[in-house]
Amino acid sequence: MHLCFFNDGRLGLVRDSVVHDVSTALDALPAQRYPFPRHDLLIERLPELRERIEALADTATVPVSAARFQSPVANPGKIVAAPVNYRKHLEEAIAEPETFSRAHVRQIQETGLFLKATSSLIGPSQPVRIRHADRRTDHEVELAVVIGRRCNGVSRAEALGYVAGYCIGLDITVRGPEERSLRKSLDSYTVLGPWLVTADELGNLSGLELALSVNGEVRQHANTRDLILGVPELIEFASSFYTLEPGDVLLTGTPEGVGPIRPGDEMHACIDRLGEMRVRIEAAAEGAHS
Repeated sequence: MHLCFFNDGRLGLVRDSVVHDVSTALDALPAQRYPFPRHDLLIERLPELRERIEALADTATVPVSAARFQSPVANPGKIVAAPVNYRKHLEEAIAEPETFSRAHVRQIQETGLFLKATSSLIGPSQPVRIRHADRRTDHEVELAVVIGRRCNGVSRAEALGYVAGYCIGLDITVRGPEERSLRKSLDSYTVLGPWLVTADELGNLSGLELALSVNGEVRQHANTRDLILGVPELIEFASSFYTLEPGDVLLTGTPEGVGPIRPGDEMHACIDRLGEMRVRIEAAAEGAHS
């Protein structure tokens, strides 16, 4: 199943280059009162909504080429990210001390994971808006994992059973000496899309090709088999520190080839069996706070 949000909050099921509007399936979600849950209700209830979503797939349709895709996860409680989780990216960072702060270039097992603000999240129809134009801002393409069930202290052997699905992720970052969570949490600096591919459709995670180009120039091209810590190991690592909730997003790390992006650029990102997305780069309006 390929699920998306499109055209101002419509829920879609993507099949054969067409988006089927299945928004009425959301009516089955429970009404909530304050205090609201800290997780994503749709992701939590997805197993029981699948049949309803499938039954609605004969409703109104929109071509994929005409749909405006938002993040396929609307309300993640947290975005967890893995730094330097590809060997060649670690070597690349070590070789460029003028770009990558020495304090941040260590093995992932030493550095650990970091959190990104959920306010940084957008979908591919929205532009990445560059702030701090006097500093270098880089692209990073990553496999994104969406947690489907609450888990704490899960083993790597059981970890994939807690995954709802996968999508393409872009982890945009301002280079500098500050902590990663600050430099990567600017508004629009986390992009997810174009849709969520449920775990049952993806199967083996090893051997997925991923690539990113800027204005037609290939910058990053790698394979998930090159991850230092694979998805099961990352879930085990993350859940040993805190509880993972339905809708939480785990960014698994970026390969070598990261490079600068500027207003006017267009990124094209793709991952095998997950699709592709194009994202525009703009300058943030001066004094903007939204």
